[in-house]
Amino acid sequence: MKRPFPLLYICCVCAAFLMGACVTADNNANSNTTNTAPSGAATSPTPATQNLTVVERPQKIKDMMSQRGDEDQAKPILRVVTPRDGATIQGSTVDVKLELSGDLKGYRPMKDPATGMGNHIHVILDNQPYEAYYNLDQPFELRNVAEGKHTLRVFASRPWHESYKNDGNFQMVMFTVKGGAAAASPTPANSNANAGGAPREGKDMAASQAGDVDPKKPLLTYSRPKGEYKGADADPIMIDFWLSNAKLQGDGGDYRVRYSVDGGQPQYIDKWEPIWLSGWTDGKHTVHLELIDKSGNPVDNGGYNSTSRDITVTK
Repeated sequence: MKRPFPLLYICCVCAAFLMGACVTADNNANSNTTNTAPSGAATSPTPATQNLTVVERPQKIKDMMSQRGDEDQAKPILRVVTPRDGATIQGSTVDVKLELSGDLKGYRPMKDPATGMGNHIHVILDNQPYEAYYNLDQPFELRNVAEGKHTLRVFASRPWHESYKNDGNFQMVMFTVKGGAAAASPTPANSNANAGGAPREGKDMAASQAGDVDPKKPLLTYSRPKGEYKGADADPIMIDFWLSNAKLQGDGGDYRVRYSVDGGQPQYIDKWEPIWLSGWTDGKHTVHLELIDKSGNPVDNGGYNSTSRDITVTK
């Protein structure tokens, strides 16, 4: 009659062992939540893989070029009337006045009210993203410019922001602002309105100052991509830039433009012309452009030859 006790004891020990194993398994599972999720719980979707490839110019751009006729063969020449190179500006608002000449073939900056597009001038203060300037009959206002030394770069572009690359189109001047304002205190947009009451074109500028730029040395000016890309404009996306005092290897020179997206594998542009990249995924992306020499070393000029821009893609 004493046998049941050992049998009962063994059963209890086995049950306790099994319960302990289950508890240990649960604890181990909870300690690695990145690999295990409770049944029925929502999980984050795996980000789409981005595989960018260079493609030909989009058909819609080809159609626009065809409709424009000889205009895309224009050779616009710009002259910066103000600010003068080496000038000192009193106050935080800087009026940019430009003169346009050259073999224009009908090229004229203007914005189509229906499409919001048109020929325009890219206006770049220091190494900030460009601003589009459409009406050269009135000055373009750089507002709330910080006190100190600044660099202004301008060049003519097409409605889809591709720059003209002829001699005389690109201009650069350096000037100094005294009594500049902080970007945190924006000037009202209509503070310098035209006689008709409409505000001038302009932009409240972020605080920045010029690098030590040498106008005689190789200079890469980042242009596109910039800002938000939506719908049909979100793929492909153009990379375009202005190149001064340098030739790329494919054009018989010694330089290359190296680019990368989101810190990925560097790629190269060896001819001075825009490229179009397809395969973008939704979300924020960082595009980096830099000028390198024939040995693959970055070429410095005031810090402007290596530039990154954030863009947003929404398909």
